[in-house]
Amino acid sequence: MDRRNAYRLLIAVAALATAAAVARTAALPLSEARWIAPGHDVARALTTEPRECLALPADPDARLAVEIGRAAFRDPLVLGGVAARVGLACASCHRAGHANPDFHFPGLSGAPGTADTTSAITSERRDDGQFNPRPIPSLVTDAGDETISRTRTGALEQFIHGLIVEEFDGPEPAPGLLAGLAAYVRALRSEACHGPGNGPIMVTDRINDIARALDAGARALALGDRASARAMMSSARSMLGALVERLPAPDLAPARVELRAMAIEIGRLQAGPVSAADLTGLRRRLLGKQAAASTWQTSSLFDAGTVETLLGHP
Repeated sequence: MDRRNAYRLLIAVAALATAAAVARTAALPLSEARWIAPGHDVARALTTEPRECLALPADPDARLAVEIGRAAFRDPLVLGGVAARVGLACASCHRAGHANPDFHFPGLSGAPGTADTTSAITSERRDDGQFNPRPIPSLVTDAGDETISRTRTGALEQFIHGLIVEEFDGPEPAPGLLAGLAAYVRALRSEACHGPGNGPIMVTDRINDIARALDAGARALALGDRASARAMMSSARSMLGALVERLPAPDLAPARVELRAMAIEIGRLQAGPVSAADLTGLRRRLLGKQAAASTWQTSSLFDAGTVETLLGHP
């Protein structure tokens, strides 16, 4: 079997395994549910996450770079290839920048919380012909940790570039996007953690994430960085889609319609002329939904009881 056919066979096997993973949580219309290891607590994995240990810089330009990276970290389209097709983002493996002990990608993972970063399933460029999954590391470090050099000029950027383009066969990242991802990883510091353990994921948290992406896009546009602004619009659309998935209840149909309309509007702005005022207006409208969004929590898939009910658990 030649290399190309072997690659196609691996993709087919991974697709079948992914389908099996989806079947385990068929009652949940969530992309995120695909990556939860068999036997793990689905409700806990979907409704809690580690606290983000993010040390935002005081300098406005440095802060903008971190915000650009933070939004891109949550967008599967940044990785491209197989990851984009199945909805896998950097944050899928590194929840809030930490490791993810519940992660299991069929064909890439061995034990839960591991991944083979040299597999033909995600890219032929780094395929070593072996199945060698490794533990997914936390990106949150102490100030002196240089596991992936954070201070040597260009080292972290080069690492992230290789991860996107070679490990995941993704598109060439725009300079501002790459710089932003590196800035975000550098800003993940243990000294910025606020309390140990996981906390509940709130609908309002996700709305704030989208609003931050739109704000970063508006500020990038004001500085003339249209590539970063469009990347922020892509991230906002991805996060809106993930939020809508979490709101399947019949009584939340109006909210789904409105959020989808916002995603469509962002797509229109991506494809045509866009101004900072356009994104600022969208952000303002989105944040105006916060009071209503707080009432969505108990019937959403951010609620452990709702998840358990859909899974058929007592």
